[in-house]
Amino acid sequence: MTAYPFSAIVGQDEMKLALLLSAVDPGLGGVLVLGDRGTGKSTAVRALAQVLPPITVVRGCPVSSSEPSECPEWVDLADAELVERMTPVVDLPLGVTEDRVTGALDIERALTQGEKAFEPGLLARANRGFLYIDEVNLLEDHIVDLLLDVAQSGVNLVERDGLSIRHAARFVLIGSGNPEEGELRPQLLDRFGLSVEVTSPRDIETRVMVIERRDAFDRDRAAFIAEWQPAEDDLRARITAARRILPTIATPSTALYDAAALCIALGSDGLRGELTLIRAARAMAALDGETRISRAHLRQIAPMALRHRLRRDPLDESGSSTRVQRQLDEVLP
Repeated sequence: MTAYPFSAIVGQDEMKLALLLSAVDPGLGGVLVLGDRGTGKSTAVRALAQVLPPITVVRGCPVSSSEPSECPEWVDLADAELVERMTPVVDLPLGVTEDRVTGALDIERALTQGEKAFEPGLLARANRGFLYIDEVNLLEDHIVDLLLDVAQSGVNLVERDGLSIRHAARFVLIGSGNPEEGELRPQLLDRFGLSVEVTSPRDIETRVMVIERRDAFDRDRAAFIAEWQPAEDDLRARITAARRILPTIATPSTALYDAAALCIALGSDGLRGELTLIRAARAMAALDGETRISRAHLRQIAPMALRHRLRRDPLDESGSSTRVQRQLDEVLP
């Protein structure tokens, strides 16, 4: 089924920007989207796949390697032909088994041919792409631990049933959920590079526009997609251009001092906040076609990069977004 066009999503600008930044720089650490039900979280993630630039892969390689030499040694390739395909966006459902995630012994082949063979899992499919977890705050703890290990190393290691298999598993982790249904484990929360909060629109005009566009999509999907295809193509070209100039974006020392001062004022633990803030600002500058990071970029990115890294203050009842904005106004006026 064809996804709803990313460019046609009404509002939710912060969520869309965070997803685009992760598309420009997959090393940002992924995106956590928290908010009410029915606010377009899943729609936006699945729509993102339509505007991601295609990747070059070795035909038949289960981990989408870009070169034959990078394919796992346990793969028997018929040829080494390179083909273009869409960047994978893989759903990881709740209740998924560990074998389904990591891969396991191919039972059918073992029974019919008497051979031990590996059946790749979701991590293999997600390599060089995006792994999406809806209701990530309800994910079972042992799956969370597994994902943390693989996200840290970039390698999926499977040792069971007499098999010892390893393959590349580098992916952008996208999680969404409703905070009212449960909190996210701190270890996983800190692993996300960016965090955004989405709410239902409160003005009538925006809600009407959402209804009109969704109704038009449901009535005639082909016509609606054709209408938005130029905007989708422009967005894909913008991502491609941003990726190309990203390594050339200058990071002035003033931006480093601003990032450090802001994180100290917020009391964020460790240095991951500053590193993510600078990296995200660099992706923002590339997306804007700029040549260097500015304070405006830092101000725009700071809530997404830092709100989920703050310690809870029992004496301050304001939300994390408000706390970040308050310090922005004081430290980076």
